[in-house]
Amino acid sequence: MNRLASATSPYLLQHADNPVDWWPWSDEAFAEAKRRDVPVLISVGYAACHWCHVMAHESFENEQVGALLNDNFVSIKVDREERPDVDAVYMTATQAMTGQGGWPMTVFATPDGTPFFCGTYFPRANFTRLLQSVTTAWKDQRAEVLRQGAAVVEAIGGAQAVGGPTAPLDGPLLDAAAGNLASGYDETNGGFGGAPKFPPHMNLLFLLRHQQRTGDPRSLEIVRHTAEAMARGGIYDQLAGGFARYSVDAHWTVPHFEKMLYDNALLLRVYTQLWRLTGDPLARRVARDTARFLADELHRPGEGFASALDADTEGVEGLTYAWTPAQLVEALGEDDGRFAADLFTVTAEGTFEHGMSVLRLARDVDDVAPEVRARWQRVVGQLLATRDTRPQPARDDKVVAAWNGLAITAIAEFLQVAALYASPQDEDANLMEGVTIVADGAMRDAAELLATVHLVDGRLRRVSRDGRVGEPAGVLEDYGCVAEAFCALHQLTGEGRWLTLAGQLLDTALEHFAAPGGAYYDTADDAEQLVARPADPTDNATPSGRSALIAGLVSYTALTGETRYREAAEAALATVAPIVGRHARFAGYAAMVGEALLSGPYEIAVATDDPAGDPLVAAARRHAPPGAVVVAGRPDQPGVPLLADRPLVDGRSAAYVCRGFVCRRPVTSVDELVAELG
Repeated sequence: MNRLASATSPYLLQHADNPVDWWPWSDEAFAEAKRRDVPVLISVGYAACHWCHVMAHESFENEQVGALLNDNFVSIKVDREERPDVDAVYMTATQAMTGQGGWPMTVFATPDGTPFFCGTYFPRANFTRLLQSVTTAWKDQRAEVLRQGAAVVEAIGGAQAVGGPTAPLDGPLLDAAAGNLASGYDETNGGFGGAPKFPPHMNLLFLLRHQQRTGDPRSLEIVRHTAEAMARGGIYDQLAGGFARYSVDAHWTVPHFEKMLYDNALLLRVYTQLWRLTGDPLARRVARDTARFLADELHRPGEGFASALDADTEGVEGLTYAWTPAQLVEALGEDDGRFAADLFTVTAEGTFEHGMSVLRLARDVDDVAPEVRARWQRVVGQLLATRDTRPQPARDDKVVAAWNGLAITAIAEFLQVAALYASPQDEDANLMEGVTIVADGAMRDAAELLATVHLVDGRLRRVSRDGRVGEPAGVLEDYGCVAEAFCALHQLTGEGRWLTLAGQLLDTALEHFAAPGGAYYDTADDAEQLVARPADPTDNATPSGRSALIAGLVSYTALTGETRYREAAEAALATVAPIVGRHARFAGYAAMVGEALLSGPYEIAVATDDPAGDPLVAAARRHAPPGAVVVAGRPDQPGVPLLADRPLVDGRSAAYVCRGFVCRRPVTSVDELVAELG
């Protein structure tokens, strides 16, 4: 009997027809293992994971492997995106035992959940031998198995402990973090480190804010070079927009083809802020097309944003995306085919597998003659139409609260910047307008879903699918990312509802996730008790729960003037500061928020009857210092604290600038406002 058919997780549904007698993560599964006196296999992965698919095809779809598992184990399948708390605990165990981790994650545990043997991907022959060995050890060497499990749990507890050294996250520490990043920068290819190379979105966001505060040209140079290298590389979809999860090489050529919502949301923020600060046309184009990717490819009408597009198409990586020169000629004709091969670096030898090439942009297309640009756009359109006839990767349409929060924040920022630079004279003005319309609609759909479906009895749920909310409770990153998103929506729309909801989420997080010394656990005090309570302060693929919460607290306190939220943010940042100082690459989001606090953050209120078209509003958003909040609307608008008691001046729009709750006199001209923000 396979119990996964009613799951909300597409990953679990992929295994619903396996010969393995899978259980979802549940008390009942562990009770069954205890009743049968057998160990538990905990198999953790996610829908877009290539090697998860490989292990499923090799082992979990095999009748003999299924029989071994069913006879000797209780098998539990876990979606790491749905249960990041379970994933965090057992990943810590896997890393403690093997020195590395990844997915699929394969954990053998006692009926009380204590892990005693951990690994990742196993080929079928190795996995079969492992199952036989674990079965024998459980029957004949039980005492040793239990001792091993106790040692692993002790290691997990030490790795997940809260407390430890704290320090103020001050200017010298942030300066040192920027220098630390610069020392590990890849001068040739951009980014940090070697292969595989991941988009360093949170570090880039930090460096942009650092450059704004300090004027450091090196920080801006690193961001611009990395942003251009990624946008011209194979990691970026040159036809439809959107970024793949990572590059398997050091120079962004061949991606691991899965496209994750969280990467694209965070990268949209990078390119949007680079565009805002520099006016860079490449940043503008990539921000626009990434927003379009989110709205067209990951958004479902009336719902939120899906989690990912799969790495594989019909079991083959790159089947949708790679090209040969002959395929380009077939799609475009001889002349345009040669033009496209040269422009996108498609060679006879290939840059990928089997003589195929991943499209890369060999030359600039953002500042070229109009006829060249028109030809490029025509070729892109024709190639995309051809590609749409190919088999397409599957979509993991599970809605994750935290990642939808990241997308909402990114799109809200994009819409503000797009409004700053809108011009009917732009050759692609109609395209930009269309993207802003669909992105705005997708953003509002996602926000409504979070507010009405994911928020149940005042508490966040982690996931939903097809409008049906799942059972997993929200973790700290959900509360932080969604609160930050609702603060961004409040600034964009001027609607008090979003600020109220943000405050409710933050209050819940402060009450249920707090740990001693200003730290926070990743799970609530009334959540399911695992063998350890995770509390990871490091930023990895996404902001840590702690960093996300701090970001929400900082925005909320600036928008409301309620100082206790700032005090909580400062205390939490102090617990992360030692990581910022020693390991800046794993604290980018925390450092970004630290820059906001060091800057002020500025609180800018524009009292106006025309928030959409007032030049003061545009100037405030264009010149906003790091982490500043900007609200515009009629004076004393209900639900908007920053507009309270802030009237027009002599019937004219007025901008009120405060920093750290200290306010200056209102100004009525753009020049005066820019001077105040300089």
